[in-house]
Amino acid sequence: MPQTPLELFATEALIGEEDRAIRDTVRTFAEKEIKPHLADWFEAGDVPVRELAPELGRLGVLGMHLEGYGCAGTSATAYGLACMELEAADSGIRSLVSVQGSLAMFAIWKWGSEEQKQEWLPRMAAGEAIGCFGLTEPDFGSNPAGMRTRARRDAPGDENSDWILSGTKMWITNAPVADVAVVWAQTDEGENGKGIRGFVVPTDTPGFSAPVIKQKLSLRASVTGEIVLDDVRLPGSAAFPEVRGLKGPLSCLNEARYGIVFGAVGAARDCLESAIAYAASREIYDKPLAGFQITQTKLADMTLELGKSMLLALQLGRLKDEGTLRPEQISLGKLNNVREAIAIARECRTILAAAGVTLEYPIMRHANNLESVLTYEGTSEVHQLIIGQALTGEAAFR
Repeated sequence: MPQTPLELFATEALIGEEDRAIRDTVRTFAEKEIKPHLADWFEAGDVPVRELAPELGRLGVLGMHLEGYGCAGTSATAYGLACMELEAADSGIRSLVSVQGSLAMFAIWKWGSEEQKQEWLPRMAAGEAIGCFGLTEPDFGSNPAGMRTRARRDAPGDENSDWILSGTKMWITNAPVADVAVVWAQTDEGENGKGIRGFVVPTDTPGFSAPVIKQKLSLRASVTGEIVLDDVRLPGSAAFPEVRGLKGPLSCLNEARYGIVFGAVGAARDCLESAIAYAASREIYDKPLAGFQITQTKLADMTLELGKSMLLALQLGRLKDEGTLRPEQISLGKLNNVREAIAIARECRTILAAAGVTLEYPIMRHANNLESVLTYEGTSEVHQLIIGQALTGEAAFR
């Protein structure tokens, strides 16, 4: 009886019963409610976020690893496994959940005032309000300290006066459909990024707009936009009260990167399982494609990399649940697992030959999506430098 790739590694024995039950629930939801629509969403370059968000809220995956305020409070491993199942469907759907929970909600949960938490988190956990996270700018991605978006006091020196925000953010998932944006901006409270502060911005505030970015070849089942801030006036209480500098946004990025570690495994697994099924059913020279040595060597090599990626993800999940996971360890997972996932997707496509480039199969869709995943939440080069700094004690970012 043929085994699945992860059965060879017996990874089920490493997952607790409760975490497994959560994973299976999310897998069933993705199979029934998401996967049947993905080809159409990808081809259309759009996804019904407002209809999906309440369903995801009822599923319990929005901010699921956070405590209180209507959040499920699951283990970090369960959250990772949920990301795996969502990305086995599509990276765009996992991105929707990651941006909502690990970026927008986590930022408010970790750094917001009690008033901000009470106002937004319960509605976001239920999918009644959609959030986005404005950090990246057209000219500042890997170097967020140089951002040009600025926040100034309407009355300088008066800590109770309004804030006025001006600037542009780019490549912001959910922005065109969001109800609230967490926006990071330079202030006069410090130089070289030390004065960066976070703001909770209702998207119906005058001066806020979020044009849709179209003509994407990747993450087409995801809504992506700009954020344009044209003298957006906010009350003094809109700023996160304590955090200053890059500590705030980078803490959020680490949450999202952690989800990607698992998510990439899901995309790779779906590609590999699809290729195995195709090879078993496709006949060439009067026997199944799966019966040829070159096919089996490809499948064996990809299974090795998938299994190693899964083991790495589960180890990082254990560390996060213990409260000992370090940022450079998250970089290990993000760098390795996304890099191997995109290699698996490309190799699987060769097994399907011409059929692999159509939306009848998920492989090229995953491969295209993973091009974006390889870049966002830190490029491969950034993660290499984070690991390099951990190994040598020397920062080489500039």
